Amino acid sequence: MDVLIIEDNIDIATNIAEYLESKGHSTDFAQNGIVGLQLALQNSYDAIVLDLILPGMNGLKLCEKYQQQNTQKFSPILMLTAKDTVEDIVAGLSAGADDYLVKPFSLKVLLARLEVLQRRSFKKNNNMMLATYDLSMNLDTREVKRGSNTTFLKPTTAKILEYLIRNTHRVVPRNEIEKEIWGDDPPAGDSLRAHIYNIRKFVDKNNTIELVHTIHGIGYRVANTTDEAR
Repeated sequence: MDVLIIEDNIDIATNIAEYLESKGHSTDFAQNGIVGLQLALQNSYDAIVLDLILPGMNGLKLCEKYQQQNTQKFSPILMLTAKDTVEDIVAGLSAGADDYLVKPFSLKVLLARLEVLQRRSFKKNNNMMLATYDLSMNLDTREVKRGSNTTFLKPTTAKILEYLIRNTHRVVPRNEIEKEIWGDDPPAGDSLRAHIYNIRKFVDKNNTIELVHTIHGIGYRVANTTDEAR
């Protein structure tokens, strides 16, 4: 594995790097969040080990910016922190971390977690394309194509479109989409409508066949059908 370690504690970073390298893996290192984000965006790593408390930019903000700005292969993130409350763990995972390890930790456990993340990422990256009619979506890069047109969607918008494409056989209720995307804490206002508008603005603009359908009083559907009224 090629692993990026973003950790401001030199002793911890050195211990992780030496252990991983002794097991045949290669490592890269950043001591603050700003440099860490730059390396994560510029290079392709099999996994990222990310400390929560960092100078320059903390781990939560780094995760959010990585999800927003990355257009390459997404590397799974293992977040390290001394904070172990449920709220802290939820915050880390919500920001984009794939796993969470509380300090102090075993290097053997850290490596085992990284190997699991790598296997999951490999399976994910080998099944990253969704398509319906002439609309295709790369789940890894969030690149969406319709005919000869291409765009990159923001993370939440991409998740909504992915869910709709996976369910082209049916109308998906609004509350189901909101539950899938935001869990039990949806944002204030009609955020879903705004995301659907942005999806429709790309998918259906200048196309004679509309794929994004609003089923009034129920929800939305992405499909090659003109049976449903907007």
